[in-house]
Order: sequence, then structure tokens, then C-alpha cells
Amino acid sequence: MSNQYLDPNLKVFTLNSNKELAEEIAKVIGVELGKCSVTRFSDGEIQINIEESIRGCDVFIIQSTSSPVNEHLMELLILIDALKRASAKTINLVIPYYGYARQDRKARAREPITAKLVANLLETAGATRVITLDLHAPQIQGFFDIPIDHLMGVPILAEYFKNKHYDKEIVIVSPDHGGVTRARKMAERLKAPIAIIDKRRPKPNVAEVMNIVGNIEGKVAILIDDIIDTAGTITLAANALVENGAAEVYACCTHPVLSGPAINRIENSKIKELVITNSIALPEEKLIDKIVNLSVASLLGDAIIRVHEEQSVSVLFE
Repeated sequence: MSNQYLDPNLKVFTLNSNKELAEEIAKVIGVELGKCSVTRFSDGEIQINIEESIRGCDVFIIQSTSSPVNEHLMELLILIDALKRASAKTINLVIPYYGYARQDRKARAREPITAKLVANLLETAGATRVITLDLHAPQIQGFFDIPIDHLMGVPILAEYFKNKHYDKEIVIVSPDHGGVTRARKMAERLKAPIAIIDKRRPKPNVAEVMNIVGNIEGKVAILIDDIIDTAGTITLAANALVENGAAEVYACCTHPVLSGPAINRIENSKIKELVITNSIALPEEKLIDKIVNLSVASLLGDAIIRVHEEQSVSVLFE
């Protein structure tokens, strides 16, 4: 593809959550990022000005609803409203990381289902489509009444491990029952067996490892998860794998939330390498030597072009 995308009706805007990724995506497509400014009034209210005409255009907004999630979500809602009122033909949200996705059901009495609330907010504001990556629960797709393209990070992560050569057999490990489907997708791509860590969680953000289902003895174990937040689960899992005879442990995830004690835990764990994607922008101080950062820009860029040209998106991960 030439470096210049010729259709002037395709516009790509970004907000503050992940500017570097947005610039990479714009380069993949061959467009300049749309001109808009995000400022704050002195009381903290967000003001957004779109500085070019977008009438009749297919507009794509790149914004992860990562920390600070409420700021980034509010920026997104305000830009959607501005685009709607400026007569954009379609308003397509490219949300590499969908925040609040872990609140996707009522786990106990009187709990909100915030993932659904956020979907309602985005639709009410005027979004016409969502492109996202590895939703925490795939059924969140059903929280939207607009089309949603759900892309997968597994092919990108698997490709990285496929190109490394290990002198021992590998095994793909899911850190809990919920991630077995993901681990199996990875295992199919790497032609490897899977193992599962059976863990019980006494309360949120406190993980407790129990036992390992599957053979990991003497193998290179690759842990896969969608989100690594405080890194409690993944580091306990890695240490349990080594204690039970795994030769080496690698870990990977699509969304590196990495909050609180996460970096410290990873630094001091048995994990040799943590492979992540740039769905969430990490500050320099979090990019420690153990972390390998892969880009999702070409995947998202290709998806944007396909949506704009009304082609199939599913071919991107077949």
C-alpha cells in the first residue's frame, strides 16, 4: 500500500490516552491525524474543539479507556458529541482497551453492571461502531446495539513466541479457568499443549494459587492473560510453575494495566520476560528490561481501512 491514503472522507482523531499508538496507526493507514484540541477549564471541565471540517466523513477516534479511566471516557464522550453535531457521516470508536470491562455481570447483590452502562453512554453520545481488542468477556459485544469488531491479540503474541527458539518443549498456561479458551487459541497457533492453574480468589485483587492441571515438568511455560493489573495472579502463577518443575516461565497479555505493585512484583518474580502490547500507553519508568512491547498499530490500521472500505474484518485473524 502506498504511504498516502487517498480518500479524503476517512478521518482519524485521537485524544489523550494513547497518542503514540494513534500516530503509528495513522502512519499505517497513510493519513494525517485530524486536528482537534483538548483543553481544560480551570475547574477541570473538558473542552474539545475540532479544527477541520468533518461533514460527511467516516471518522475514527482512537482512545483507550485506560487510567485515568473517567477522564479518558469523558474526553471520548465529548468528542463523539462534537462530531455528531458537526455532521460526521459515521463515528467509529477504536478502543484498544475497554475500561470497566471487568464489571460485566452482577457477581453479588446490588452490584452495577458498569460495562453495560459504558456501552449505553457511548451509544447515546452518538457512536455508530466500535472496534476493540480482547474484551475481558466476549459477551460484552452484546451490550452494544451497534456493530462491534472484536479483534484478538493472540496472533500478535503467538507470532512473537513462534519466532523464538526454545531447546525445550513449550506449554501454554492459563492462570485461571476463565482464560482457557484464550490459552487454547494460543496453543493451537504454537502447536503446544495447555495447562491450567486452578486458583481460588478470596477477595478482589487478592489471588491464591492452588494446583496445576496438566504437565509442565521440565517445559518452557508461557502464561497468557488478557489483562495484567496488579500482577498478583500472574506472578503467583509463575512462581507456582517453577516450584512444580517448569524449566522457565514467560508471560504475555494484551492489556498491560500494571497498576500499584505490578512492576515491582514482575521484577521480583520468576517471569523471565513479560510480553505485552501497546493497547495501553505505559510510562517510561514501567518499561523495565523484562518487558517486551509489541505494537497493535498495523492490526488496528488494517481494521480501520477495511471498515471504511466496507470489507470483511474477520480475515485479519483467520
